[in-house]
Amino acid sequence: MPFSDFHGNTDVVNRLRDMLHRKHFPQAVILSGPAGSGKYTLALMLAKTMNCLAPIETDALPDFCGQCSNCARIAQSEDLEARFAEAVEARENLRETDKKETRLFVQTHPDVLVIPPDPPQMMIKMDQVRRVIETIYYRPGDAKERVYIFTDSAFMKEAANSLLKVLEEPPEFATIFLLAENTGELLPTLRSRSMIVSLRALSVEEIEQYLGKHRPQWTAKQRSLVARLAEGAVGRARGFDLPAYTAARAHALAMLNSALRSGDHSELFKITETYRAGAEGRTKIENLLRTLYSLLQDLTFVNSGTPEFIRNADIQAELQKLGESANFEWIRDAADRLAEVERGMRRNLLRSLSLDAFATALER
Repeated sequence: MPFSDFHGNTDVVNRLRDMLHRKHFPQAVILSGPAGSGKYTLALMLAKTMNCLAPIETDALPDFCGQCSNCARIAQSEDLEARFAEAVEARENLRETDKKETRLFVQTHPDVLVIPPDPPQMMIKMDQVRRVIETIYYRPGDAKERVYIFTDSAFMKEAANSLLKVLEEPPEFATIFLLAENTGELLPTLRSRSMIVSLRALSVEEIEQYLGKHRPQWTAKQRSLVARLAEGAVGRARGFDLPAYTAARAHALAMLNSALRSGDHSELFKITETYRAGAEGRTKIENLLRTLYSLLQDLTFVNSGTPEFIRNADIQAELQKLGESANFEWIRDAADRLAEVERGMRRNLLRSLSLDAFATALER
């Protein structure tokens, strides 16, 4: 995947490439932007460009070949979700005493280290930063530049303060990327010692064009739906599970109809009974809750007279009918009840009963 395949934010990407060309690339860069905007992809592409053994130029700017050993090994980190799952599984297979002392990393190249948030707290921890401190001052072995990529801005305080010491005097042969949806989550001192680069959310039209090329099997209406639901993030659009969303939305609409327009709960109980325990059930109910929030937001747009902002535009007529019974007060109560269901999930309450309670409590 060369830079020409990176969708959107062309000016920002070219500015970074020009810095590499002029050898003025900073030692610390904060890449900010919404989830799915391409922050991690861009960081890896820059890491490949820094370390490519057969660099090329496109549009008179540096690019990577994608074929050399450095490019190939760095590319093995592209599927972050899969590499993260492997790291978690490897730690789970350790002895209990070793688990507590082992932190998660993704490293497919000896000089490129990816640091994800460490479960269960899902934060960057002190031992992870300590690993960076221990290695960053050694010259790279197989690469030209050591690269460290922190994939999240959620740092434990001690870890953030320790990283600050590195950023005060970074070695000239190392680059640190900090990825953040909200730069405000990072310490002001970290921000002041880094160059902040923001990736903007793409327009619905831009994402539709992208999907037209990469998801030709979808209809125009389906591409329009996904483009709106992606909220400007092309990565989210690319990996969008349309069948799962459509199934979750059908259940969500049935629940809202049961609460607003029907006194018969037989269909509701049939639906909620399918939400069982276990990992598969958790994923299913998380999809349902996200979809319910999306529909409640659309109902807010219906009631406020701004239908142009509705994301589920393909069912606008049905949303208009629901909006006749759902005023702002009811929508607010529904959102509060959904938050209760989420809290109940964390306490492992029975999911089907939680959903039953949610729908029946909101009856008009």
